[in-house]
Amino acid sequence: MTHSPSDWLAWLEASALAHAMRQWLWLYPAVEIAHIAGIALLVGAAAMFDLRLLGLSRGVPVAALARHLLPWARAGLGLMALTGALMFTAHATEFGASPVFRLKLMLIAAGCLNAAVFHRWPFRAVTGWDVAVATPPAARAAAIASLVLWMSTIACGRLLAYF
Repeated sequence: MTHSPSDWLAWLEASALAHAMRQWLWLYPAVEIAHIAGIALLVGAAAMFDLRLLGLSRGVPVAALARHLLPWARAGLGLMALTGALMFTAHATEFGASPVFRLKLMLIAAGCLNAAVFHRWPFRAVTGWDVAVATPPAARAAAIASLVLWMSTIACGRLLAYF
């Protein structure tokens, strides 16, 4: 027997977890607040790091800022993924059919890929441009992409309420 994606989404939306998310008075709002906290952690930390790559606070070493901020960004991403999955269960069929939601998922994947590429290539040579030397073009491009991708992800999340 073959199951379509819509069958899986309907099953997920009918699950006990999805019912709890929709029925318990404070559960969905509490999860949504935690999701927003995850956004603040991820995007706040990433934006501060990206702004440093773009030339702000040049006296702060990039490597030291990465050690300080990037664990917070990763924690925020983890919190967002967990809470996003919980919220998804409550509206699986609606979100599964939404082009805005699919775009949001693609933007998240692109944001994570951008970070991985940055850490794989430009950041490996950070000792050569940590403080005194201008940030290389590839790192600046990654910073701009990061800012655009994460802000666009937030915009899509907000647009889900309207589309």
